[in-house]
Amino acid sequence: MLSQIPSSQKAEQKAQPLCAADFLCWSRMQAEAGQELNSILARKENERRAGDGLFFWGVGNAPSTSIGALARMGKNVPVVFSIMKSRPKVADTSPSSLLVWRRFVDLYGVERPLPPHALITSRGDSDSGTRKTKHYALMCWSQDELQIKRGIPFDHNAYRNAGPNGAPVGASQVTALLTQATKLSSEAQYEANLEAILAGSYWIRLVDPVRLTKKRAAIYADTSCNTSSEWLDMVRELRAGVGVEGQPDFQPSLF
Repeated sequence: MLSQIPSSQKAEQKAQPLCAADFLCWSRMQAEAGQELNSILARKENERRAGDGLFFWGVGNAPSTSIGALARMGKNVPVVFSIMKSRPKVADTSPSSLLVWRRFVDLYGVERPLPPHALITSRGDSDSGTRKTKHYALMCWSQDELQIKRGIPFDHNAYRNAGPNGAPVGASQVTALLTQATKLSSEAQYEANLEAILAGSYWIRLVDPVRLTKKRAAIYADTSCNTSSEWLDMVRELRAGVGVEGQPDFQPSLF
């Protein structure tokens, strides 16, 4: 995992760039699925606590072709989240519908139920206005509370996409698996606002979504769960019902 910096060293932390790693997953975050970023973080922290450190971060793009091999080897891959520079799309802040995803395809191609503490949502429509049929997630682990950090520069220009081509990170790439190509600089356009490590199957494809009713969307908007048992009850409620493809309800279990 990335090095832990005590609060007493915050002044020094601001002057130092993020340390290097063989592989690094970078994802830019902003408001999504009708929730502001602070609400998303509160929801993910509830999830992390209920999952003994494990949480799932929904992303829109498919995994890198290298991710399966890294997961099978158990390669240590830090994940860094940076706040986007641009404002979120209206479709993300005020979506016409919401989906909750209930199953995933693991690193061996086996379809499994998400663990009962995992709550992964997305808007119900794609950018083209058609019904959304694809969504993905990062499986992450952190022993620390999820909260925004400031002052740790992340020099994305020092990295290239992992793979034989080694292309620079594209402007439209929200999530990418990277390797370092040049020396890191403290003069960076982004910050490392949140850090964790990839776990389990690392970067997964989601399946079996259920559409939220207005009643359940109101439950989803409430991030005030005080205990893990309350969180698990809420996740169970939001994931219940018949999926958008007509799959019957199921009882989720740990994998």
